[in-house]
Amino acid sequence: MKLSTKGEYASRAMLELSLHYPHRALHIREISEAQDIPPRFLEQILLLLKRTGYLKSKKGPKGGYFLAKPPSQITVAEIIRVMDGPLAPIDCVSVTAHEPCPREEHCGLRLLWKEVRDAVASILERTSFEDLIKISQKIEEKK
Repeated sequence: MKLSTKGEYASRAMLELSLHYPHRALHIREISEAQDIPPRFLEQILLLLKRTGYLKSKKGPKGGYFLAKPPSQITVAEIIRVMDGPLAPIDCVSVTAHEPCPREEHCGLRLLWKEVRDAVASILERTSFEDLIKISQKIEEKK
């Protein structure tokens, strides 16, 4: 898995929105400034997250973007998959986008890549944005 800039920014935007859930919606400018994400790039990311059901938006002075469900119900793996596709480092070990390889039956490397995929997926699938809120709060308390 290679985390793209889009995947990183989406994760940061989701964390920022999680930190304010359910109290208020955030404007693109607020998310952009808090997470140091270029506004135009952020707009594309937020629209994709809205289209895929992770965000909602409302117009007006108190409008903006907000999570479509609680942070405890959204995992980091889900957001990375939306932005970057499968978590597997190579296609032959992907669960969601498996591509057969003629060497699959005899390839010792395939087992290594599968183990890497399983480890990464396990961590990202068990980490919700609520977990990241708690981590962020602990970091703030130490300051």
